[in-house]
Amino acid sequence: MIRRHATPLFVSLLALACGSALAQNYPITPQQRSTAQQVAQAGVPLEDLAPNAPDSYTVKRGDTLWDISKLFLKSPWRWPQLWGMNMDQIRNPHLIYPGQLLVLDKSGGRARLMVGQAGPDGTVKMSPRIRAEGTGDSAIPSIPLNLIAPFLNEAVVFNANDLERAPRVVAAPESRVLMGRGDRAYVRGELGGLTDWRLFRQATPLRDPATKEILGYEARFVGTATYVREAGTAPAADGKGTVSVPATFEIGTVKEEVGIGDRLAAVPPRDFGSFSPRSPAKPMSGQVVQVYGDGLNAGQNQVVSINRGAADGVERGYVFAVLRDGERTVDSTYAKPEDIKLPDERHGLMFVFRVFDRVSYALVLQVQHPVKAGDHFAQP
Repeated sequence: MIRRHATPLFVSLLALACGSALAQNYPITPQQRSTAQQVAQAGVPLEDLAPNAPDSYTVKRGDTLWDISKLFLKSPWRWPQLWGMNMDQIRNPHLIYPGQLLVLDKSGGRARLMVGQAGPDGTVKMSPRIRAEGTGDSAIPSIPLNLIAPFLNEAVVFNANDLERAPRVVAAPESRVLMGRGDRAYVRGELGGLTDWRLFRQATPLRDPATKEILGYEARFVGTATYVREAGTAPAADGKGTVSVPATFEIGTVKEEVGIGDRLAAVPPRDFGSFSPRSPAKPMSGQVVQVYGDGLNAGQNQVVSINRGAADGVERGYVFAVLRDGERTVDSTYAKPEDIKLPDERHGLMFVFRVFDRVSYALVLQVQHPVKAGDHFAQP
């Protein structure tokens, strides 16, 4: 039984007192707010609900907004509708916390989501409750950030000459050629006073599957390094003139051993501010360029590059449907057999988390068949 009270519930006291800080971390776009406001007025048609949408659900640690949207709605990327099902109680969809009880109300032929509280007799009480939070943000994320966090440093597309001009490892103590965590490395090049750096190797071209045009250069991530001592000069061995003394770095995390000739690129600032899954604002399609790493195929929670970027209007947070190319076969039902191609079929979803000028990286969220280079994607 659900007992309703008219007074609205404010999901988080912190959201009201420190809303600007949280909004910076988890922004809501005008389009998302508009969608939610439309749903808030009318609710969601029952046919838009997932077939096994529960009557209630208690949010757990490890949940994401994507998970909960998928639980209640047929289309997880339509999470603003989930929010709009009760904007009075869920002021910000990014401020849903473990332990909160979400209740699905299907009265009047429309669906709305409310935040409730289970009573001792098993009833669900929809009463006002202010939730105070500490300064740490324990709200559930939109998508599993732990899956994409490593790639924010690793998955990088460079322009043609970026790494050619970058600082480089030129030597190591004791004439070593390979270095691991905690080892010293000597570096030459323009450092610009920065402290934290990434190490890359072997930039390879990313080619458009259709046009074969080079879209950028993907370099293999090797590890990280921290600036220790500045470069300088020393007297030449013959006492005439001076020679260069490289800067000193300490190797940090390593994905593989660091070698002479590896290039350095500055660590970008971490920005988790707009990882909100949403459908592109306009029709968009393209192809998978390649699977990140050494794999030929990508499954769920793996990363692929696609041949669309900021220049094409792609934004971080866009969700695309992955399409399986339709078979080419023969129609033999006519007197004269004719070659035909079956329609492309959707078999998964991917989420764009890193955008460059002409290339983006996407996380495969769900898939029925392995994703490979050349596969198409389109609006979800």
